[in-house]
Amino acid sequence: MQTRDIQNFEEIRTKARAYFCYLFSKNLPNRLPSISVESIMERMQKIKGDLKDCEGIYLLDERGVQVTPTYTKSEILNEDAGMIRANRAYYYRAMREKRCTITDPYPSLITQELTVTASQPIFNETGEIRYVACLDMPLDTVLQIAHPMAAGSFFGKVFRYAYSAFSLALAMVALLLFVKGIEQFFVHGLNFQVIDIKEIFEATILLTLSLAIFDLVKTLFEEEVLGQHRRGSTFDPHKTMVRFLGSIIIALSIEALMLVFKFAMTEPGMLINAIYIIGGVAILLIGLAIYIKFTNKSSEE
Repeated sequence: MQTRDIQNFEEIRTKARAYFCYLFSKNLPNRLPSISVESIMERMQKIKGDLKDCEGIYLLDERGVQVTPTYTKSEILNEDAGMIRANRAYYYRAMREKRCTITDPYPSLITQELTVTASQPIFNETGEIRYVACLDMPLDTVLQIAHPMAAGSFFGKVFRYAYSAFSLALAMVALLLFVKGIEQFFVHGLNFQVIDIKEIFEATILLTLSLAIFDLVKTLFEEEVLGQHRRGSTFDPHKTMVRFLGSIIIALSIEALMLVFKFAMTEPGMLINAIYIIGGVAILLIGLAIYIKFTNKSSEE
């Protein structure tokens, strides 16, 4: 589920950065006359102790040279001291933006799992950057901190299983409607001379509803279970609503057309009921058009 986790990270990136900015600003000394490596690392160790899944902490100087070992959960990597990190995003972004930054997910050299590095520039009393404090966190932990509904969290798994169950149940409903619709078509076998137009309309309505529910199942399963969120289309966030309502409108239009024919031949006084359905379809169409218009507007903004 790494693809889904990366997509979720893009959605909560701002929240995650705000969380790490809060940790750094609360614990690290900044803009003080005397800032030492020891005082910074003492505070970094406190942050590391509060974050049980923290992979490692270390400190860079203003040139991007690592001036401390890497302190991991289980060991101290002394060989990292003196390494040049000037080409790493967590260094040059912090230097360029002069604020707390958070990197894109990347494979950790320590655990080989996807990791995110938060970095905070440390200023002296004159406003010059002296050090860059860095903290590595596993991607799944960051997601759980900033986005409790992420796929890797407990609630994310519960909701994924729930969506799977609902998708299966709706798929069974779509299958039953499909079977019933096919049965309506062949209720008289291949004797086309006794086919009732009313039965054809009813079968069409059943198949249309089956298609609408199946399309809903497909979208739910792809996006909520498999995590295949499609981007780039204006209607992506509201695609399920638009498709489902469109299918319902088609089914109601067919029903109204069937009633018009039926009442025109048998009970003309009941045509008003068909008119009511047609009016309802018109209202749904207008509502759907307004919905799509405002969806377009918000997406463009």
